[in-house]
Amino acid sequence: MNYHAYYPVDVVNGPGTRVTLFVSGCEHQCRGCYNQSTWRTDSGHVFDEAMADQLIRDLTDSRIPKRGLSLSGGDPLHPANVADVLALVRRVRAEAPDKDIWAWTGYTLESLSPAQHELVSLLDVLIDGQFVEAEKDANLVWRGSHNQRIHRFDR
Repeated sequence: MNYHAYYPVDVVNGPGTRVTLFVSGCEHQCRGCYNQSTWRTDSGHVFDEAMADQLIRDLTDSRIPKRGLSLSGGDPLHPANVADVLALVRRVRAEAPDKDIWAWTGYTLESLSPAQHELVSLLDVLIDGQFVEAEKDANLVWRGSHNQRIHRFDR
């Protein structure tokens, strides 16, 4: 898996202070997407063990307490990303169990594959649905267009 950007301290992509990873790869390629540079799966940087270790260190750093991890992109549920994102989410659950995990995807909850469902079962929040430029609303919280839905899961 590749990633395009990493923010060890982020206050925009979810509630509170967070660690945010923008993975590479998105097959939806929505018109008006603000992050088109992430569409190719081979763009950005390789997400390796050193990067995963850094993410965990940043997530658990008590100098700036983080509420959780945000996964965006690209699309963390892109078939090319699912195995690596699942491994990362499992590691976060094991090493930082008090942190919440949010993810954004262009897929809808109803359209997910079994592998994608396995990943989603470990999330606290999923924002689903493609960005639709005609339904864009800058006043929406945590989503870009009215068709996108926020799913909160009891954990």
